[in-house]
Order: sequence, then C-alpha cells, then structure tokens
Amino acid sequence: MMDLFERIKQEGGHEQLLVCSDASSGLKALIAVHDTTLGPALGGCRMWPYASFEAALSDVLRLSRAMTYKAAVSDLPLGGGKSVIWGDAAKDKSKDLLEAFASYVDSLGGRYIVAEDVGISLEDIEWVREKTSYVAGFSVKDGGSGDPSPATAHGVFCGMKACLEEVYGKSSFEGKRVAIQGMGKVGSALAKLLHEAGASLYVSDIDPELVANAIRDYGADPIHGHEVYRVDCDIFAPCALGGIINERSIESLSCRIIAGSANNQLKDLEIASVLDERNILYAPDYVLNAGGLINIAEALEGYDQERAYQKISKIYDRMKTIFALSKTESISTGRAADLLAEKRLKAGKRV
Repeated sequence: MMDLFERIKQEGGHEQLLVCSDASSGLKALIAVHDTTLGPALGGCRMWPYASFEAALSDVLRLSRAMTYKAAVSDLPLGGGKSVIWGDAAKDKSKDLLEAFASYVDSLGGRYIVAEDVGISLEDIEWVREKTSYVAGFSVKDGGSGDPSPATAHGVFCGMKACLEEVYGKSSFEGKRVAIQGMGKVGSALAKLLHEAGASLYVSDIDPELVANAIRDYGADPIHGHEVYRVDCDIFAPCALGGIINERSIESLSCRIIAGSANNQLKDLEIASVLDERNILYAPDYVLNAGGLINIAEALEGYDQERAYQKISKIYDRMKTIFALSKTESISTGRAADLLAEKRLKAGKRV
C-alpha cells in the first residue's frame, strides 16, 4: 500500500481515492478526488477498456488533477475530481453497472459530482441520476446543461483565435490549415465551427464513418493514423485521448500551434518547454477545453445558455494572459497556466 500512497503523492497529493467494485454488475471503477479547496470536486466519468489497473489508476489521477487546475484557472467555485470505469462501453456497460457506480458516487456525500466523459452518454448520466443527486450535465429539459461537447468546442474555437493572433498577428481562420485528431462529439463540433470560419481541414479518426462525414460536410482531407502529426498545418488540434505529444511524436510535428480539446495532451510538462524550443505555440489543454466544465458549472445555479457562452468566450482572454505571463517570466505556456491556477488555489486555501 505504501507504493500506492507514494504514487498518489507523485501525481499531486489527492485527497481521496475510492476503489469501486460490484460483482453482480461487473463494475470495476475508480473515483479520484484531487482537491476540494475551492468547492466540490466536479469531473466526468470515463469508461475505457484499460490494459491494466495501473493504466486506469494513472488516467484517473492525472485527469482529476487537471480538473482542479481547470476549475481554478477558469475562476469556478469547484474542485477537481474524475472517475473511470474499467471496461468496454460497447460491450460491458449496463444499467445495473451504472446504478452500482452511482451508489459509490452517492456515498461521497457531494464531495464528488459526476458528469459524462468518453464512453458515457447523456442517457447514461440520466441512469446515474436515478440513484444519486450528485450529477451534472444532465438534459436541458430537466434543468441541466445537456451535452457539454458544443460548449467545449466553442471554448476551443475562442482559444484558437488567441493563438492565431499570437502567432500571425490576427485571429482570422480564413485560409488557415487545421489538422484535427479525433472526430468525436467535440472534434466534429469544432470542425463545423472552423469550416464556417474559412479554415481548411485535415481529419483523422479510428472510425472511418466520422472521417467520411467530415469529408462530405466540410470538404476535409482524410489523414490516416500517425500521419496526422506530419501534416503541414497552422494548427494541430488533438481532440482524442491524452499523452500524444511526447519525445517521439514531437519530432514529426509540422505545425505552428497545438490547440485541441483532449485532456493531458503532453506526456509531461517538460514537453511544453521542448515545444517552445521548436517555436510551436502550445495552448494549455485544461484552459482551452474548459468550456464544457464552465457550461456544466453554470447549471448548478440555474442554467442560462447565453450567460454560459459569454463566460466560455473568456477563454480567449485567459489564453492572452497566459501568453503574456509566459513571455514576462520566460517560462513555457504550460507552466504559466499552472502558475495562474496555483495562485487561485493558494488564495482560496481553507484556514
């Protein structure tokens, strides 16, 4: 057990890690509460067929820490948490499994509020909501904020404008080339916004139907597998899973900007400095993709979409602040984002 405690310490000193098991439904899940300094820990539930317990643990610890920083830098009264269900959403998911998971969420008494993530749909969240009230991001008709994907895409789009202005002197997408890795709900919503703004698109996804849709709807060029890293483009937008910017992939990059919706895009923070050295502007992912969280947080006190999207649009301003701090302090944009988040966490520390 000391190894586990040491691992938690290395990943940011989480307040709580709950191991969830239910033999009858086949549930195997982890809930990580990273920090509740600023409020209850809010974060989505991801269902994924992890290769091992270690892989699931690593994911939930890193994702929950990122949620703390995302909420802090976005000036939200929330802490950071995350949950993962170990299994294949296409084969292993059932109402019984989700209800068993919901019981564990409920046992935390509001320290953790769950929402959807990869492998968990709006319908799944409705099932969870039948067993616990500590749920966010449910349907609009019931007073929730609905699917967070469009809000996330809107925030990424706004942040991209700040990136373009930083690199090219103006925020226009006209004639700019954007390579999107991952055409799920956020990637597809982002592609629509970029197409309407005049960008040329290159798209990659493991699902050929999603790629075909982008070709049909937006005139996108299809890219296969790892070739997406080599595309000569203005913006590379990772919108799938994390950890894809590492020592190996960075050598293939032919972009000026990395700005996408995926969580934990960098293998580690040191990669941000390497990107600086290669003259590639990195938009810190947890700042750029905060639109979904901001949208969900808005619903906690009565949802108003116009008000929510006004707050999401401020991601542009946060990016400008981060770029300025990066220059002033001669640090990477990734480190600059962390400093802003840590400043708010320190100011909000409980006595």
